[in-house]
Amino acid sequence: MSVLEKPAAPAAAAPPQPPKRWKRHEVIAGYGFLTPWLIGFFGLTAVPMLASLYLSFTRYNLFGAPEWIGLDNYLLLFEDPQFRQAAKVTLMYAVIGTPLKLAAALAIAMLLNSKRRGQGFYRSVFYAPSLIGASVSIAIVWRALFIDDGIVDRIGSGVGLDWGGWIGNPSLVMPMFVLLTTWQFGAPMVIFLAGLKQVPNELYEAAAVDGAGRWRKFVSITLPMLSPVIFFNLLLEAIHSFQIFSSAFIISNGTGAPAGSSLFYTLYLYLRGFQDFRMGYASAMAWVLVLVVGALTFVMFKTSNAWVHYGGDER
Repeated sequence: MSVLEKPAAPAAAAPPQPPKRWKRHEVIAGYGFLTPWLIGFFGLTAVPMLASLYLSFTRYNLFGAPEWIGLDNYLLLFEDPQFRQAAKVTLMYAVIGTPLKLAAALAIAMLLNSKRRGQGFYRSVFYAPSLIGASVSIAIVWRALFIDDGIVDRIGSGVGLDWGGWIGNPSLVMPMFVLLTTWQFGAPMVIFLAGLKQVPNELYEAAAVDGAGRWRKFVSITLPMLSPVIFFNLLLEAIHSFQIFSSAFIISNGTGAPAGSSLFYTLYLYLRGFQDFRMGYASAMAWVLVLVVGALTFVMFKTSNAWVHYGGDER
């Protein structure tokens, strides 16, 4: 062997492998911890979903045996004017309410991002409506505020605006529901606030040296850096907007009045299933909603590559 050649280093010893029986015990323990979740998933989610899928192809009134009718329920949906009205109302609510809610959440998050005395208190105050906003009690209070001769109507009359109650006015019902969902901006606000904490301050300092103003910093730094958070909030709030039920049921007294202006999709599904006992028809409505939300989610993920920028992207 040449003097210039170094002897090969001895191969590193392989780490000792645990006995197979240990691995088996770990797998058993893991499934043991998962068992409660698996029971809940199959018992409360998967099996009921499969049952509703079967019922959507049947005529079923809760009291007799399901009668197979094929695609008749799905075909009847698109001939039902109330179904189209419910889809229209829900889509309008999602298109208007979701962006306004996220805009309010982002604006308040940016205000709370700066260090100031009592910051924790202000965060708690702004988050509080999200803890109680979807409850029945808040829906009852909201109805009392906007009925004819309610507080909001009295304030309007005091400044010369005769609304006659928002709940009884078909043109004002949707703004009332949009205002309610916008008021519940606490959850996306907290997520935006966490995202703002991750934006490096050096980017703003460099932009200030280049002469960028607040608007330029917001457009060129804040929005691109927050794009994953915006996408996450947008996806969640869009899905939630299709699930509105309790506030619509309480405020409209379970009727969708006036003139169907508060007939949201889930409310109409409830009326057909538990008022008319057309469970097959209601199940078909539920699966149409699942397909619509699934398609919306798919489209959002596919289009996110054009505007969502993650750390390490070269775009």
